[in-house]
Amino acid sequence: MSIDAEISRLALSCTLLGYLGPTPPLWLLGALEAGLGGVVLFGSNLGDGTGVAELTDRLRAAAGREIVIALDEEGGDVTRLDTVRGSSSPGAAALGRLGNLAVTEEVHAAIGVRLARAGVTLDLAPVADVNLDPLNPVIGLRSFGDDAGAVAEQVAAAVRGVQRAGIAACLKHFPGHGATRADSHTEPAVLERSRAELAAGELLPFRAGIAAGARSVMIGHLLVPALDPDRIATVSPAIVTGLLRGELGFDGVVVSDALEMAALAGTLGMTEGFVQALVAGVDTLETGAQDYPQLVQAIPSAVQDALRTGRLTEDRLVEAAERTARLAGAGNAGSPVGSAVPDGIESGCLEVLGTLPALHRPLVVECRTRPGVASGELPWSLIDELAGLLDGVDGLRVDRPVDGGELLRLAEGRSLVLLVRDPDREPWQRQLLEVAARHPDAVLVDAGWPTPAPPGLPVLRTRGIAPGLLRAAAAALAGRAAPRRREVDPV
Repeated sequence: MSIDAEISRLALSCTLLGYLGPTPPLWLLGALEAGLGGVVLFGSNLGDGTGVAELTDRLRAAAGREIVIALDEEGGDVTRLDTVRGSSSPGAAALGRLGNLAVTEEVHAAIGVRLARAGVTLDLAPVADVNLDPLNPVIGLRSFGDDAGAVAEQVAAAVRGVQRAGIAACLKHFPGHGATRADSHTEPAVLERSRAELAAGELLPFRAGIAAGARSVMIGHLLVPALDPDRIATVSPAIVTGLLRGELGFDGVVVSDALEMAALAGTLGMTEGFVQALVAGVDTLETGAQDYPQLVQAIPSAVQDALRTGRLTEDRLVEAAERTARLAGAGNAGSPVGSAVPDGIESGCLEVLGTLPALHRPLVVECRTRPGVASGELPWSLIDELAGLLDGVDGLRVDRPVDGGELLRLAEGRSLVLLVRDPDREPWQRQLLEVAARHPDAVLVDAGWPTPAPPGLPVLRTRGIAPGLLRAAAAALAGRAAPRRREVDPV
């Protein structure tokens, strides 16, 4: 069956495709010429982040018009511009700890400026999830915190900051991914919360972000039985149209999470999920980081079939295409701002429990955890930062169980610095906490979601591994003033 040219153009105009590697493939450039709504960029596309403007210019030239160019620049553990060097901003959890709304706005305004210079139009951030479950495998430090009211204020500040640069902000992952024990990248995630709990918790940051003018909201691939026991949120009219559009009054652009994620691709399939999401009220559908040239034909074909059978109306398709086009241009920029994150804020993001010891020839043990799907592998090292400030620093990087007795032997007669990341989700790290508690001159650096430490063990919490946070942590451990920020190449 041949595909009507106008239907194909409309279906593609609701679609954002990704691709692998630094060079846009010919199939993607052809899809842009044929009406593709835009592109989502990932770390594999951007290298060291210095040639993004040239890349986005090339993508626009292929389309011959303004298109949506999106990426996930959350700061902290999830960055696309800084995958080679680590994020230039501290990240949501650290900013939530700082609790200064003006700083949060300025940090996100600086992100917005960098994105504008790079030719990006849509930042798939901020994360509006409240991290209610400390064992959550996918949100964690990406959240501003576990208090819904405080998170709501931070989210609103982040939206104001990003959009001051004319970049569209995107609240995610509606209606809230923070109380789940599953990662929707790899399996269906169920949000077992009552309507009353959702109203008092998860929905507060989304309400605040919408009130702050957020131009888009991302729907998470979440099953929320209290709202719709049969459909994940992405394809649920009750959640997208009824709750988000109706009760919350959102009139902006509704964006899907990546269609390639297992919670959707592994259940409905990408093309069927695309159609059901459009029917539910989603406007803009993105595929994810992989190559999917087959979708350039498969999506329009599935949309045409849905129109023919009456599952989808042409009015809904046209509405989605028109809304998606809103994200292709800049919004109203606010007061001017520079691209540099305010200097010195990372020191204020740190939390110290107890008294930090004076370090003597420290042995620094870094626990390396598996990177999340959303963040990918990022460079970081407390060992290197501390070695630049103190003599006699030695380091161990471990990613599996360690013999506690051997570790204590290596640390005999010297200080022990143990850096952990989420030991409640990594049992082998929990064992090392008990080992550190037996050392007479030990300090714990907690770089993940805060976890209880053994009694008497001094703790320095960074809530992230961004370079600025680790520099500030090293300075605190060395009893020095934090060094000035290392400037970032402005794309």
